[in-house]
Amino acid sequence: MNAPAQAPANTDIAALVDALPADIVVVDPDIVAGYARDQSQFTDSRVPAAVLMPRTTADVVACMTAASKFSITVVPRGAGSGLSGGANASTGSVVLSLHRMTRIRELDTVNRLAVVEPGVITSDLRTRASEAGLFYPPDPGSVTFSTMGGNVATNAGGMCCVKYGVTGDFVLGLEVVLADGRVLRTGRRTVKGVAGYDLTHLLVGSEGTLAIITEIAVQLLPAPRAPHTLVASFPTLEGAGSAVSTIASTGITPSMLEILDRTTVKAVDDLTKMGIGDNTAALLLIQSDDADAAAVMTALESICTEFGAEDVVIGSDPAEAAMLLEARRLALPALERLGDWLLDDVAVPRSAITDLITSVEGIAAEHDLTIGVFGHAGDGNLHPTIIYDASDPDSKAAAVSAFDAITRRALALGGTITGEHGVGRLKATWLTVEHDEVSMSVQRALKKTLDPLGILNPGAVLAAT
Repeated sequence: MNAPAQAPANTDIAALVDALPADIVVVDPDIVAGYARDQSQFTDSRVPAAVLMPRTTADVVACMTAASKFSITVVPRGAGSGLSGGANASTGSVVLSLHRMTRIRELDTVNRLAVVEPGVITSDLRTRASEAGLFYPPDPGSVTFSTMGGNVATNAGGMCCVKYGVTGDFVLGLEVVLADGRVLRTGRRTVKGVAGYDLTHLLVGSEGTLAIITEIAVQLLPAPRAPHTLVASFPTLEGAGSAVSTIASTGITPSMLEILDRTTVKAVDDLTKMGIGDNTAALLLIQSDDADAAAVMTALESICTEFGAEDVVIGSDPAEAAMLLEARRLALPALERLGDWLLDDVAVPRSAITDLITSVEGIAAEHDLTIGVFGHAGDGNLHPTIIYDASDPDSKAAAVSAFDAITRRALALGGTITGEHGVGRLKATWLTVEHDEVSMSVQRALKKTLDPLGILNPGAVLAAT
């Protein structure tokens, strides 16, 4: 695996391989093929010419210096767990995989920060922080296998966002390698700091199109109290939506507020045998880790009951909470059991959640498809999951049409095409629908400035670049 099995046919690729240490270059076809794409559906990919596996920032510098010299396209990759095609390789490209850069370089309990390499698994940082009495809040569904670099590159969210925010809200500073091999350090280690342009948050969410992340400094919080959990079953979708809107308007900020629609509840129940109930049109899963969590739960129970919840269960037992949380994490695996799947990621104002889910039900009927909806009701970020038959061309076409209809409806409701998965290649053509030409021209100018040769992940985010 360490040394190239044979020289690549492309002379520029061969020159790049020759310019780099043999132990960070892989051209074995069987291994390289496994790095062609992420977990997205309906996105194009090609087998890369080689995979670069740096261990240090200096290795990344060498990779980008050589790639720039020979004008080789570079596709950065974390765990490959993305769902938007952001890590898909193109013809003649090399994939730069950061999975070997796995050190937690620093965990500072006084200043409440950690410094990590991009290949650190998100749950590993959360565990290390917890052992030190601290808390790293971002909690994407892929927390046990996604990497910190990938989370920063997509500005990943998760179930905690309603109270704590997304990954970018915790990034204090970055070390990145630019397209030409120069090292750029951004941000700060202080609580406050406003010197110069905010390059850190320009790079957060840039999906590997502007630079390669090699070090991340993140803010940590004091460890929260064990949460209290409420589960409410509603016989109508409208009742659940009204409860969500009322919770938001009362000023209560739960640490989690998730919703599962009828289709998803049934799929999870079929998988887990939890006995959720056949009459459930929507399920709300709510947590609070506030000091007065018991009182918060009482208020939430009253709101849910007011809007027709037929079954409300409250618990403070950590084991019970973990079980309920696992049921929520099983939403996608449960839906996957129904057939081939295409996962969407849209966000709308919280007041429009009911409208979006109702629209999805209509789109499912119109296209004769099963579509389950689950997601983060507390911040309006939902994941309609389209079930189709990949062996049937008509079913595949219907899935794409439904996907587009859902995305279009989210925009019409004042929402956005992606809340946490990123644009990648899956939604690159939709970016110009959401953003006007002034915005797009500024974004293209930024790309051109930082990557003048256009070698960093072309085709991702900015489709026309």
